[in-house]
Amino acid sequence: MSSGTLPIGALTTSVDAREVAGAWLERFERAMTGRNAAEIGELVLPDGWWRDLLTTGWDFRSIHGAAEIAKLVASSERIGYHSLDLDPDIAPRIEQLDPEGECIVAFIRVTTEVGVGRGILRLRPDGDSWRAWVIMTALQDLTGHEQARGARRPFRPSGADVDARVNWLDARRRKEEFLDGSPEVVVIGSGHGGLMTAAHLGFWGVDTLVIERNNRVGDNWRNRYRSLVLHDAIWADHLPGLAFPDSWPVYTPKDKLGDWLEFYASALELNVWTGSVVASADYDDATGRWTIVVRRSDGSTRTVFPAHVVMATGIHGTPRIPDLPGLDAFRGPIVHSSTYTGEEAVDGIRALVIGAGNSAHDVAQDLVRRGLDVTMVQRSSTYVISQKNNFELMIGKLYREGGMPTDDADLLGSSFPYLLALQRSVGQTEVATELDRDLLDGLDRAGYRTDSGIAGGGGLSKILYGPGGYYIDVGCAQMIAEGRIAITHSEVTGLTERGVEFADGTSAEYDIIVMATGYTSPRETARAILGSEVDRTGPVWGLDESGELRGIWRPTGHPGFWFMGGPLYIARTYSRYLALQVHASIRGIRPLET
Repeated sequence: MSSGTLPIGALTTSVDAREVAGAWLERFERAMTGRNAAEIGELVLPDGWWRDLLTTGWDFRSIHGAAEIAKLVASSERIGYHSLDLDPDIAPRIEQLDPEGECIVAFIRVTTEVGVGRGILRLRPDGDSWRAWVIMTALQDLTGHEQARGARRPFRPSGADVDARVNWLDARRRKEEFLDGSPEVVVIGSGHGGLMTAAHLGFWGVDTLVIERNNRVGDNWRNRYRSLVLHDAIWADHLPGLAFPDSWPVYTPKDKLGDWLEFYASALELNVWTGSVVASADYDDATGRWTIVVRRSDGSTRTVFPAHVVMATGIHGTPRIPDLPGLDAFRGPIVHSSTYTGEEAVDGIRALVIGAGNSAHDVAQDLVRRGLDVTMVQRSSTYVISQKNNFELMIGKLYREGGMPTDDADLLGSSFPYLLALQRSVGQTEVATELDRDLLDGLDRAGYRTDSGIAGGGGLSKILYGPGGYYIDVGCAQMIAEGRIAITHSEVTGLTERGVEFADGTSAEYDIIVMATGYTSPRETARAILGSEVDRTGPVWGLDESGELRGIWRPTGHPGFWFMGGPLYIARTYSRYLALQVHASIRGIRPLET
């Protein structure tokens, strides 16, 4: 046994996981403090991983291999770990992982030169020692600038004890209108991502204004088709600082979610200007400030000067509608899936849905329920998983009734580097495929093309490299298998007054066409608001060379400009890290130019 290794014992099931993990952390802390690259090689598997969110620098990074991790320790601009400790409230445990085998999993606490954080450590036996397979560290608060939550919550409402003539409501209205100053941050969009980001900034005392073009918070959900229900279970969808009631349905209807977002904004005292749009936006590199002109619902304008702008209109840009010949000739309604409400189909008999992702299936299912004959144009194969197995094999492993606290689940959920998660998802996809065999065989008989994702990586691969090309089945797949929705693979080449022409030379009449044809990049949505400033940003979404998602929740290439998006459970996790970077910049801890 080499010097200092951690013995695995005769049987790993008899190993004291806390003792082993604690000893490993002590050695790792010494190696970090001393920038001892050789020691790192002893502690980490040759193909080990370290995913770091803001503890070693002001960005996200995934490092693969003990040699690369050793380089990071030797050269990082901010290796200032003061301590690495086991979380005293969560006991390390031994888990059986397939195909990796036994693994010690430990929650850890991190203290750095600027703040505190948490992390996950996964150790695997290697010969006669335990070595790190996956390390994950995440900065979560700043020392001296902590979130005002729990024991740090305000003692009295703001403004209530300043002037006897001013009560909380008076002070709240002045704050909401920014009558006494300009916001430090402007968030564009009051969907769940924008509100979560504003909530975290509010916990840190950062003056934040949210701009929403709709008349009410939550209208981005209310205005969608009537039958829309979230595909993810309620336990994955809590918002930071305010969990859903325990009487909430497992799957949330869209109007109910819209009302909750409106309530959330009020309860957390978020400053939202509804019915408002950004009329112009300019950035001054000399001052590090934006000049934002906002057109309000009453037609008036206000100019504000934030240091940061967060584009929180989602990971999708503007709806993409193909410029087909005859587009103006078709006499029936043509709508994009993003604006489809169902009311367009009232007088219809035959409907064509172009596309085969989640939205296309939801729309097709709604049209069938309305009594229409529906044809779906499937242009490329789709990864399909049943809602039941998506929950049991994916989401439900972290989020379920009576499960671990949401913050702990979020930490575990973000602890695997994406490239490693993609490798592991191959086996999970194979299991899901067998469990859904009857459903998939029925789709195959109906002429519907399924796949196992990119390189067998299932839905995760479609999300990370897309997003798009997958469907969590909530009933539409069975309709297709039963022949209630027809499938064609021939591209639409043109439209006529009464229908469409296909690439295979056939044509058919339709009364309504729904384009589930995707979206442009979120950069294009930002361009419509911010103009040429967007050219300073890089790509948004898709994995970079290290395996981190590009341009979202992290530096974009433009100082003081950020993209925010993702489904509720992802947005909840990363809104904190985005807001923390903004908070650190405002407090002078994070350099603005990074």
